[in-house]
Amino acid sequence: MKDLVARDVMNREVFRVKDDMTVQELAAFLTEKEISGVPVVDSSNKMVGVVSLTDIAQSTSESLEVIPDQSNPDFYVRSWEEDVDWKEIQQLKIGNNKLPVRHIMTPTVYTVTDDTPVYKIAKTMIAGRIHRLFVTEKDEVVGIITTLDMLKVLAD
Repeated sequence: MKDLVARDVMNREVFRVKDDMTVQELAAFLTEKEISGVPVVDSSNKMVGVVSLTDIAQSTSESLEVIPDQSNPDFYVRSWEEDVDWKEIQQLKIGNNKLPVRHIMTPTVYTVTDDTPVYKIAKTMIAGRIHRLFVTEKDEVVGIITTLDMLKVLAD
């Protein structure tokens, strides 16, 4: 295990999203690809940040407004003590879902070179409390290493 380097454990398939993608589109993209985070690129394809499910959750709780479906006037008639059923909860919508990814992303990108030893990758992830590192070769992103990839190393 001590001889393993980034290129040995990385995933070579790295998805990217544009910084002008909406949060709603991002949520659909992450769900479709079954991933929890992705690098963000600007209009010139330069990596400018990282966005994750955590960023979506934080932005929803901090800045997005949850509004009831106003097509149901009975929503406003009952008192606050009455129970709300699951169907009514499903009708709630997130307002301002057109917010661009650039407003919720983390503008810091952690990278390692493809020859970085795995033990140094682990130390970097722990010290930075980060869940994904991007692997570069000659300043080009060639892979991603996640906490799951690191756990797979331990399981082998």
